[in-house]
Amino acid sequence: MSDSALNEKQWVIFCHAGALAGLIIPFGNIIVPAIIWSMKKEESEWIDDQGKESLNFQISITIYLFVAGLLVFLLIGIPLLILLGIADIAFIIIAIIKSDKGERYRYPFTLRLVQ
Repeated sequence: MSDSALNEKQWVIFCHAGALAGLIIPFGNIIVPAIIWSMKKEESEWIDDQGKESLNFQISITIYLFVAGLLVFLLIGIPLLILLGIADIAFIIIAIIKSDKGERYRYPFTLRLVQ
């Protein structure tokens, strides 16, 4: 694998893994992938595609978490929050593994807001 292909793969992985910053920093799940994508999108079509994919999923999951948070008052929100948190981490891990193999990954249940 050439240095440029390896570098490209690393940035794609960073786009997906950067979303884990949301576990520490409020809205870090959106901010970190947005920064990486905006810095590197011109360098590679793969980075551009996967950066948008990660960003769109994290925006979507944030919207879903907000709605689930409102539903806490109806008690259905608590299991939804737990399920969404587990799904978010699981899908990020899957995206990282697929990216390491050089494959494109499409997150499920994603609103395509960033084009």
